[in-house]
Amino acid sequence: MDIVSKNVLVTGGAGFIGSHLTEELLRMGCNVKVFVHYNSFNRWGWIDYLPTDLKKNIEIFTGDIRDPNGVREAMKGCEVVFHLAALIGIPYSYHSPDTYVDTNVKGTLNILQAARQMGVTRMIHTSTSEIYGTAQFVPITEEHPVNPQSPYAATKASADFLALTFFRSFNTPVVVVRPFNTYGPRQSARAIIPTIITQLLSGNGKVTLGSLTPTRDLNFVKDTARGFIKAAESDMAVGEVINLGSNYEISVGNLALKIASLMGKEIRIEGADERMRPEKSEVERLWAANDKAKKLLGWEPLSNLESGLKETIHWFSQPDNMEFYKAGVYTI
Repeated sequence: MDIVSKNVLVTGGAGFIGSHLTEELLRMGCNVKVFVHYNSFNRWGWIDYLPTDLKKNIEIFTGDIRDPNGVREAMKGCEVVFHLAALIGIPYSYHSPDTYVDTNVKGTLNILQAARQMGVTRMIHTSTSEIYGTAQFVPITEEHPVNPQSPYAATKASADFLALTFFRSFNTPVVVVRPFNTYGPRQSARAIIPTIITQLLSGNGKVTLGSLTPTRDLNFVKDTARGFIKAAESDMAVGEVINLGSNYEISVGNLALKIASLMGKEIRIEGADERMRPEKSEVERLWAANDKAKKLLGWEPLSNLESGLKETIHWFSQPDNMEFYKAGVYTI
């Protein structure tokens, strides 16, 4: 399916991955509506900082995905839906799990109900590699057991299964895209790469982290956004779960050393209990198989880890961008 010139809705478009996806869709020539979480300041997250020539072509809908009426209103006239809106901070899910159920499960149900009622031609649902838990075998294929280890992961797994049942029960044209750890410009400070970069940029060489041994499969955000678009375009992807990953793993400790080397910085790593997940909740290993994405989407990463990190470091190194971050504050 060619999505150029299609009417597209992006939930969570004001966020990290969503804003990059929105930017790419606009450059392709799609008619993009972004569902932004309502706030009284009329702020649109990262959409506020997109180039003016792109931003003027976006239709903004402010609302809350927990409101089914607002979701239906937002989806009117849309042919393709990219559903990225979610609560994603794992530490905060230990603190407030109810909000994760309301947003990630009930919110997704509202999106699915509206997509079914409105007869959309494609709905891309965002999953997460966290639903696999610690790898039982590597690389992790889409057939790997689902074993969520945090309230966040449990709600995302629930949303995945809801999406797939709408395909099986009602023939809703759903694709479940399962990105492994995405990084790049605009990412929240709660994520590991911005945490390392911003602390190194503060100048004292000390970086405070949690566990250093877990491994992650890291993907540059532009590759992830391209994967979402490929999933929308592929008729073979409907009804499928598809990993977006690099087929490569690196430990948190080695990642910190690599970033410091690229930045030309000396690094001293210190542990902090507040940054540790509960022992049985830590996902120790993530390493994606991406054969299915290659086969069904014709997708694989174009950026390697070094090139993606260099672009990310360059973005964070700009003083205007660092104004968005509090390097010395732990963000759950």
